[in-house]
Amino acid sequence: MKPFRVGLSCLAIMAAVIGLALVPRRPAVGARPLPPVDLTEGPVIQQHVDQKEIDAGRLSLDYLLRKGRELFVASFNTLDGTGRPEATGNGTPTPRPRRTFPDNFNRSSGPEANSCAGCHNLPRPGGGGDNVANVFVLAQLNDFTEDISPNTADERNTLGMWGSGAIEMLAREMTADLLAIRQGAIQQAMQAHQSVTVPLITKGVSFGQITAHADGSTDLSQVEGVDKDLIIKPFHQKGVVISLRQFSVNAYNHHHGMQASERFGDGVDFDHDGIADELTRGDITAATLFQAAMEIPGQVIPRHPVIEQAIREGEKTFQKIGCASCHLPALTLNNPVYSEPNPYNPPSNLRLSDVPHPFTFDLTRQGPLPRLERTRDGHAMVRAFTDLKRHKMGPLCDNEKLVQAGVPTDQFITKKLWGFYSEPPFMHNGRATTVTEAINTHGGDAQAARDAWAALPPADKNNLFQFLRSLQVLPLGSPALAVDEEGRPRNNSHDLRESPPPR
Repeated sequence: MKPFRVGLSCLAIMAAVIGLALVPRRPAVGARPLPPVDLTEGPVIQQHVDQKEIDAGRLSLDYLLRKGRELFVASFNTLDGTGRPEATGNGTPTPRPRRTFPDNFNRSSGPEANSCAGCHNLPRPGGGGDNVANVFVLAQLNDFTEDISPNTADERNTLGMWGSGAIEMLAREMTADLLAIRQGAIQQAMQAHQSVTVPLITKGVSFGQITAHADGSTDLSQVEGVDKDLIIKPFHQKGVVISLRQFSVNAYNHHHGMQASERFGDGVDFDHDGIADELTRGDITAATLFQAAMEIPGQVIPRHPVIEQAIREGEKTFQKIGCASCHLPALTLNNPVYSEPNPYNPPSNLRLSDVPHPFTFDLTRQGPLPRLERTRDGHAMVRAFTDLKRHKMGPLCDNEKLVQAGVPTDQFITKKLWGFYSEPPFMHNGRATTVTEAINTHGGDAQAARDAWAALPPADKNNLFQFLRSLQVLPLGSPALAVDEEGRPRNNSHDLRESPPPR
C-alpha cells in the first residue's frame, strides 16, 4: 500500500502546483497596471501624421522619414480605407457606380496594389519593378475595366524613385529660369514697342524659344520639350507631374484607393467605403519626404583592370556618339536644400499658402547615405544622366494610343540613367530585357546616336555596355558614390568619371 499512498501524494502535489499556475497573479503592490489591449483586427496605419505638428516644428526629419517609409511599405487593408467602391482612380475626384468585393481589386483600372513597395521594390523598397508590376496608365479614369489593350491604357514599367528630391529641386530651378526668361522677354518687348524672340535655355538645356510682343502677349509655338506653361514636370515617363507630392496623392488613389484629405476634402468619405481622411496632409508630407530623401545612385566599378579600363573607355564612347546630348551626365543644383511643399503645386495639393513655412532639409547632409555630392561653393552635382526634357523617341517607342496630358504618343522625358541597371527590364514599357535591346529601340531625336552606336566595332560596344552596367543603386549606407564589387569605396566618388563642366 505504501507505493499507492506515495503516488497519491505526488498527484496531490502536482494538482496543487497546476492549480496555483491557473490562478491569475495579482500585480505586486505599487506595480503599474498593464494598459488595456485591443485584440480586434484594425488598420495597418495605427497613427496618422498631423500636418500642424510638422508646421509647428515638433516632428523631426528622422521621424517623418520613418513614418514615410511605413506608409510606403504598408499593405493597406479595408480598415485603412483601401479600395474606392464609388470613386475612379482619376486624379480629379470622380464618382462611379458602387463596386465592392470581389471587384475591389482590378489589374487594369485598379486599385491593383496593396502597397507602394509592391511595385517599387528593385533592388529594395523605393526602386523600380519587374514587368509583372507594370501599370496601365489612364485605365484608372474608367469606372471599371479589365481591358489592358492599347485602346484602353498605356502600359508602363515601374520607375525607381532614387534621388527624387534632387530631381524635383532641379526641375524647380529650371522652371524658375524659364519663367524669368519669359517675363524678361515680355518686359523687353513692351519697352521696345516691338516683338522680341529669346532662347529658352536653362542649365545648358534648350527648350526652344519664345517670342514676346509689345502688347504683352507671347508666341509659344517654338517651345519644345516642355508644356506651354514652362513648368518642368519631372515625374511620370511622359514628364507630366510636377512634384513628388502630386505624384503620391495621385498614386495612392489610383493604385490603392486611399484618398488624401487635401484633395478629397477633410472629413469627406468620397468613395463611400466608411472611412474618411484616409491619408492626412501630414501623411502625404511624410511619404513625400521619404521619397525626396531616397539614396543617390552611383557607380559600381570592380577592382579589375580590364573592367576598369572598359568603363573608362565606355564613358568616352557614350559622349562621342551623342548619348550625352540628352542623357546629360551631370547638372548643377544651385540650392541643395529640399523644401516641401513645391511652390508650383497645382490646386488640390498642399501649397505654400497652406503652411506657415515649408519643411526643409539639406540633400547633401541629411537623410540616408549615399547622398548628393556637395561642391565647394555649396551647390550639388546631380549625376542623373537626364536633361528633364521630352524628346521624340521614334516609331519603336510610339506604341501607345492614348494621349496623356496632351503629350504626343512618341514623346517621353529623358530617362534618368543613374541606378537604371539595378532595375531591369528597360524602356518605358519594360519590353527591353537587355541594354542592347534598349539602345536599339531608340529613334527620333536619338536616331543619330543610335546609328552611331550601331556602327561601333564590337569592342567599343562592349566598353559602352560596361559603362552603362556600372550605373547602379549602391548599398544602403554607402559613404561613397563609387564602390567596388564588394561595396567598398573607391578612392573618390568619381575617380573613373570625367566630370563635365557645371551646367
